[in-house]
Amino acid sequence: MARRKKIYEGKAKTLYEGPEPGTIVQYFKDDATAFNAEKKDVIEGKGVLNNLLSEYFMEGLGQIGVPTHFLKRLNMREQLVRTCEIVPLEVIVRNFAAGSLCTRLGIDEGTQLPRPIVEFCYKDDALGDPLVSEEHIAAFGWASQQDMDDILSMTLRVNDFMSGVMLGVGIRLVDFKIEFGRVFEGDFQRLVVADEISPDSCRLWDIETGRKLDKDVFRRDLGSLTDAYSEVARRLGVMPNTPPQGGKPTLVN
Repeated sequence: MARRKKIYEGKAKTLYEGPEPGTIVQYFKDDATAFNAEKKDVIEGKGVLNNLLSEYFMEGLGQIGVPTHFLKRLNMREQLVRTCEIVPLEVIVRNFAAGSLCTRLGIDEGTQLPRPIVEFCYKDDALGDPLVSEEHIAAFGWASQQDMDDILSMTLRVNDFMSGVMLGVGIRLVDFKIEFGRVFEGDFQRLVVADEISPDSCRLWDIETGRKLDKDVFRRDLGSLTDAYSEVARRLGVMPNTPPQGGKPTLVN
């Protein structure tokens, strides 16, 4: 069996060449990082849970007409996605005040915002993914005005979908970040939701108790990250029948 070619390795995922042209295998690692990778650990089973949860959200978005790069889950740690050109932006939606918003603006954590606030960060780990404005995005050509209109529209649809799903299982969607990619189809291109959607990229609080069910558990040393992610998966009905285990990437032709 031939070993696949590694395309890229990030903090939480490794990308391999897919079995067909225009596809990529996305492998979810157990690595956990925070504060721009200043804090690191390996959390057994985290990759399995993020793979299952990202599949759940990506499929849900597809069902409501929001295009994504997701094709199918291959196994407990891998999914097949479409190759796309990543827009170099992190798109952040904030429904309640938390994290850097509280630090920047002096707002108490948990304050409900008057409306969802969408922010943009330039994807560059060396720079700490700095906050940028639409003026920066236009000036440096990271996305066209049409791209930005589409990104904003799709982002708010994702927020509506995610907020509703979480509310239904007693979880508050405080904020989240997503990424977009360009898929080329002949002479045309379209934007799709890319990367992943998981507790790694969301802030999720239990509505009744305020318990954190996201990566803040790791950032703030609040307990078991696997237990927190497992609780989200259990409520959504995607908890695996057997406990998440570590393991190496499965090699496929």
